[in-house]
Amino acid sequence: MPRFGVGQGLHRVEDERLLTGRGRYSDDVNLPGQAHAVMVRSPFAHAALRGIDAAAAGDAPGVLAIYSGADLAADGIGTLPCPAAGEDKDGRPTVVPPRSVLALDRARHVGEPVAVVIADTLAQARDAAELVDVDYEELPAVVSLATACDAGTPQIWPHAQDNVALDWEMGDPAATAAAFEQAAHVTRLELVNNRVVVNPMEPRAALGDYDAEDGQFTLTTNSQSVHQLQTLLAERIFSLPRERFRVITPDVGGGFGTRFFLYPEHVLVLYAARRLGRPVKWTCERAEGFVTDTHGRDHVTAAELALDGDGHLLGLRVSTKANMGAYLSEFAPYIPTAASAPMFPGAYRLPAFHAEIKCVYTNTVPVDAYRGAGRPEAAYLIERLVDAAARELRLPPDEIRRRNFIPPEAMPYHTPGDLTYDSGDFARLMDAAMEGAEWGTFEARRAEAKERGRLRGIGMAYYIEACAGSADEHARLRLDADGGLSLFIGTMSSGQGHATVYMQILHDRFGLAPDLIRVHQGDTGELADGWGTALSRSLLMGGMAAEGAADRVIARAQEIAGHLLEASEADLELADGAFTVAGTDRRITLAEIAQAANGPPGDDAAHRLPDALHTPIDEHARFETDNLTFPNGCHICELEVDPATGQVRIARYLVVDDFGKVVNPALCIGQVHGGAVQGIGQALMEHTVYEPDSGQLLSGSFMDYCLPRADDVPDLEVTLVEDFPCATNPMGVKGAGEAGAIGAPPALINALIDALAPLGVTHIDMPATPERVWRAIRQAGGFEEAPQ
Repeated sequence: MPRFGVGQGLHRVEDERLLTGRGRYSDDVNLPGQAHAVMVRSPFAHAALRGIDAAAAGDAPGVLAIYSGADLAADGIGTLPCPAAGEDKDGRPTVVPPRSVLALDRARHVGEPVAVVIADTLAQARDAAELVDVDYEELPAVVSLATACDAGTPQIWPHAQDNVALDWEMGDPAATAAAFEQAAHVTRLELVNNRVVVNPMEPRAALGDYDAEDGQFTLTTNSQSVHQLQTLLAERIFSLPRERFRVITPDVGGGFGTRFFLYPEHVLVLYAARRLGRPVKWTCERAEGFVTDTHGRDHVTAAELALDGDGHLLGLRVSTKANMGAYLSEFAPYIPTAASAPMFPGAYRLPAFHAEIKCVYTNTVPVDAYRGAGRPEAAYLIERLVDAAARELRLPPDEIRRRNFIPPEAMPYHTPGDLTYDSGDFARLMDAAMEGAEWGTFEARRAEAKERGRLRGIGMAYYIEACAGSADEHARLRLDADGGLSLFIGTMSSGQGHATVYMQILHDRFGLAPDLIRVHQGDTGELADGWGTALSRSLLMGGMAAEGAADRVIARAQEIAGHLLEASEADLELADGAFTVAGTDRRITLAEIAQAANGPPGDDAAHRLPDALHTPIDEHARFETDNLTFPNGCHICELEVDPATGQVRIARYLVVDDFGKVVNPALCIGQVHGGAVQGIGQALMEHTVYEPDSGQLLSGSFMDYCLPRADDVPDLEVTLVEDFPCATNPMGVKGAGEAGAIGAPPALINALIDALAPLGVTHIDMPATPERVWRAIRQAGGFEEAPQ
């Protein structure tokens, strides 16, 4: 195996720079003469805007301008789009109301921007923003998803009847009804998939610049796709050619989906820069992020699972309300529908299912993709149902899964969700996880915990997800004068280690040392187009695009080497950054080839090249596929509960994953760690709470919103099984970035129910905070029987 190549668990090549303080994030970027922007945000969840008096603010020291929604509308600035709107079950388009960059007639959630103040300094802009007098008329707010569609509930948008943006369905209702008619047993659950505030380590930031001489806009911001932002700014906001916009993303401190979207602040810094003729900068404060960054999840679901007398699945029926917030963010209606519903059958042979999903408006922060984007919601639904069915039928949780898993010999397997799983052995991975978790000796550990006054439980979840297969990806590979390579690619790292993985792929092809392979992402000025990072797609889509570009660079270099060595190209072998004539010691390095291709005609080596070869080696390639990949695996959680306080402590957490071919095991396991911790956070502690009448976010800071810390999670044990490479792409990879967040919530809640079941607790919703666990124990009347 090559020292730095595919399959090696290398430390990230980025880490030395980042850990020694040499990272360069969006807020680190400053331009001469820049001004500063501060938003004036609505303090009300729903209010009519009767007027904005900015006179006092305009007279404050250092203030350069104050803009309102009316100013932007007068200048023809477009509204924020929802490209993934789709159609309802009757073919009608989704109700997509206009979302102004700054609110025009109404504010519809706490934190919505209604004006922007630009001043010489940040302190001056903050002070002046306090002086902007907005005349609000508070209106009734719709906060509860459970009642948002009820008769008599206030309408947020006049043309969204019952506050429904989209009424969508999937599956075969007749076949599903027939399955339930013949069922020997039906399991029913009502599930809450709780709203989460994403909270990346690095807050959002945006720096806008405008060159009046050439009409060029430049936006520096932390994003997951500079090219998507470029397109939306050009086509949907300013109505100008894409070439007039350059978007740059330096280092990014966490993405998780919320970085992908176009936000009002992106537009406002560019608009203000053009109006004022100087750069304008905005940096989000943490409290702002709570009420402006897109949130995740937030579903209420009623689900039924039909089974025969032997515990075989017959049918699944699902009815979900999915909170969209006050507006439709870019992918919002796609997440609970087409991204989630096809995965409802999970890893199981399920003959029929039918899902009805309503996307609902409320006066809350808009919701969009968050790590996993619909697949965690699907896995939570089916894995909680299967576990509940096993308990009701008195079957072991592994046995009900074993009876219903799609067997490896059935692959490729076409699901009722209209997906085709290509490879995998689900029972084998579950068995490996159970063996590693010492499942067979668990009852002894439960008994020992009981003696200590604790309740111990063990639970599993088997997840499968759909990744990649979206659009195409673009790579550009340049052979530099020193014989190194510069890769320009349309994906964008936000901590995943892209530079390391792409280096490993190219090292395998060229044999170059890591420091001679440079990866460039996040600049539309260096690469004309690209799709970005989401859906665990970067390794497959970006990796294959890089491979294609490498093929072309090698072909060009090999042709030049053949001329310079006066040898047949077929006799040349590439290794360690040089071509060698087979069976001889005659060789030429990539550096010498680059110098010949780039050098002036008078140079001896270059002079021997035909004119057609005397050009820089700078090649482009695209990779496009409609095929999805299907990572899968088994999570097992073992935990203890203190019945006196409701406190949950995770004793052990183990994962066995099938990601197909793994390029870097260390990075892959790190991705599982991060995702699993986010899933554990959602399951146990991340509680987004709105005041039910006013719509105020009560958990709007880290004083009230709890994120997991290092001592909340044990060492996570991860095993990678590479025996089932993906059959639908040449690399054999399946994707890993979102997997941990998909399997963790159902595994943890299943373990918690196992711990509480002896007390009579059969259900608990996320987040299972100590208070909720404490109340569930007492409402079940089980505390008196709990060991003291």
